[in-house]
Amino acid sequence: MKPTTTDILPQGYKMTELGPLPEEWEVVQLANKYIEFQNGLWKGKKEPYINVRVLRNTNFNNDGTIDFDDVAELDVEQRNFKNREIIKDDIILERSGGGPTQPVGRVVFFEKNDQLRYSFSNFTSRIRVIDKLRIFPKYLFFYLLNFYYQGKTNDIQNRTTGIRNLDFSKYKQISLPLPPLPEQQKIAAVLTAVQEAKEKTQAVIDATKALKKSMMKYLFTYGPVWPEEAANVPLKETEIGKVPEDWEVVRLREVTEKAKQKDPRRDPSNEFKYVDVSAISNDALKITSYSEFLGKNAPHRARKAIQTDDIIFATVRPYLKRIAIVPENLNGQIASTAFCVIRCKKQIVNPYYIFYTVSLDNFVNRVTENQRGSSYPAVTDKDILNQYIPLPPLPIQQKIASILSAIDAKIEAEENKKQALEELFKTLLHNLMTAKIRVTGINELP
Repeated sequence: MKPTTTDILPQGYKMTELGPLPEEWEVVQLANKYIEFQNGLWKGKKEPYINVRVLRNTNFNNDGTIDFDDVAELDVEQRNFKNREIIKDDIILERSGGGPTQPVGRVVFFEKNDQLRYSFSNFTSRIRVIDKLRIFPKYLFFYLLNFYYQGKTNDIQNRTTGIRNLDFSKYKQISLPLPPLPEQQKIAAVLTAVQEAKEKTQAVIDATKALKKSMMKYLFTYGPVWPEEAANVPLKETEIGKVPEDWEVVRLREVTEKAKQKDPRRDPSNEFKYVDVSAISNDALKITSYSEFLGKNAPHRARKAIQTDDIIFATVRPYLKRIAIVPENLNGQIASTAFCVIRCKKQIVNPYYIFYTVSLDNFVNRVTENQRGSSYPAVTDKDILNQYIPLPPLPIQQKIASILSAIDAKIEAEENKKQALEELFKTLLHNLMTAKIRVTGINELP
């Protein structure tokens, strides 16, 4: 309920249709004389532009960025781009085409200033600030991004033949809080700084993942030796390529033991944790979630008993690399029959070494060659366990596992940092746009 008097308002604030805001802030409709809108309909005379690329909503990310590497490049003679050109500081709005769980209304701030000509597609619209002394373009972008994050685009969309569409006329009626221009600039600067920190963290993640990939190739070829010593490591040709001479090559089944199956329905009142294929992150190669069931409600695929340090390898579409090692909190629980459970003979092999071995691209590719079925391509446990793997002495296994685990720990730490920055950004975004936090004390922009 909105307050009826100013007695409970903070000092220097006034009540508006958006709630309490500073007295010097205005509230205007998005459709005003300072902003120009252009939808994405192709019409009018064809324009023979060169180097035209089109921004499509499929390239939009939820954080207001876009994947430029995947932007469509069209034959300019087949399209009309008159009044569809994008310039620096334009905002591109996703107007149509959102999936069943993805509302439309994502926005992208266009900061490119290069020689290529970009235009927007008929699934998007352009929002351009024409009076930058009144509205700072990036402030407007951040406000629209917050509008999307708050789920408010859900209320102004409709469906046409199952496709989500934004009601553009209602979108233009959005109430826009408008601080004085210097405060708009400071708000945008603070949020941009957090975004840039997140981007730098992502760059560290990408570089560390690239390091891990190259390290895996190196370690499984030469072992854990310094690069200057690699040339002195004698290698031999094997069924899986070159490995050090003192390494063995064995089938995976030779260093593992059979994991038993268990029917949780035999104990109807017992509660258990269930790991399905969808619970595996094929990016992080870890279990990210699980479900809890009573035995009487157990899914029909809940049959594979798992223990700490077991490796679970999805047999359905193995090329997707849904592989993970079982943590302690899932010891004695149940996994889907869509997994091959790899249980190591720990007196012979290090489970983490085997985990990294079976996640190698060449191992996954060899498994995938055995998949059968078109609509539901899958392999059997036997297809996985019959694959050859390199087997160095146990101390070497432990060193390799330790090196790769350290890289994984670095990636996880950076991922956690990125997640914290994302949460900080969204919290700051909302609080700055509603004036719960002010930036008036900031004297200089970064």
